[in-house]
Amino acid sequence: MRYVETNLSVYLNHRAELLDYATAIVGDRSHGEDVVQEAFLRLRSAAADRTLEEPLGYLRRIIRNLAIDWVRRLAREGKLLAPAGIDEAIVEERPSPEAALAHRDELRIVLAAMAELPERTRAALEMHRFDGLKLKEIASRLGVSVALAHALVYEGLEHCRERLSRGT
Repeated sequence: MRYVETNLSVYLNHRAELLDYATAIVGDRSHGEDVVQEAFLRLRSAAADRTLEEPLGYLRRIIRNLAIDWVRRLAREGKLLAPAGIDEAIVEERPSPEAALAHRDELRIVLAAMAELPERTRAALEMHRFDGLKLKEIASRLGVSVALAHALVYEGLEHCRERLSRGT
């Protein structure tokens, strides 16, 4: 029973963050809520009789997988339901020139923001976002605790988000 209380506490303490994470992947807040709730149910089932080393990381992984599955299913259904007569060769998946320019500007801002970060924070953020390393692996490589690795990644992300919101 203690495991359930611990996992529930992790879920409740990080629910808003997890919901934002899921929403960013699926592109819709209500579907993001469905994904987060389903992820918690799966976490409860998987950890009903044992302690998870990193329940938050495990929960984020479940959310990521469920959200990606949801997006893939939606894309598959969209292709099946596409109106007849539309030639798929005509429909391009690349962004418009305006969108491409906006994305380039955002990338420039993010790269500048990352260059402003302290070395350790920047390295942790790059390992997490670009190399796909888990917090435990980042902590090991940097010689810090998992909690500090999480804090470094979070700090780096917040700095980049803040710079993007300002547009500079």
